[in-house]
Amino acid sequence: MDEELRDEKEHRDYYNMLHAVSDAQHGIPQLCPCGSITKETVDEEDTYDYLPGKRYFVCKDFVNDGMHFRQPWVKAIQEEVERLKRKFYEQEKLLRECEALKAHVMLLLRRVAALEKEKKI
Repeated sequence: MDEELRDEKEHRDYYNMLHAVSDAQHGIPQLCPCGSITKETVDEEDTYDYLPGKRYFVCKDFVNDGMHFRQPWVKAIQEEVERLKRKFYEQEKLLRECEALKAHVMLLLRRVAALEKEKKI
């Protein structure tokens, strides 16, 4: 029974790690879940027309067991661009809000100045 429970726990940990690895593959990967750095490689065997091969971001210690990154370069760049576009739009929205607040503050300052002028008279 103990061996069966140990085996079940081992399988559960393995599948949890697989799930974490698959969820982590967004944008340009810096580190693999195993702790190794990722590098950009070109698969020379996978050619299309005149292109020399497909590019991948691959874990330095890559083994095809599902625990390491081997992400297509195009997908990673596309996701990174989408992330940067979202961030840019958020910053643009904040900037517009700040400009609106600045205009409101200027209006309030003019009103305060007018009230102080009235009070002196």
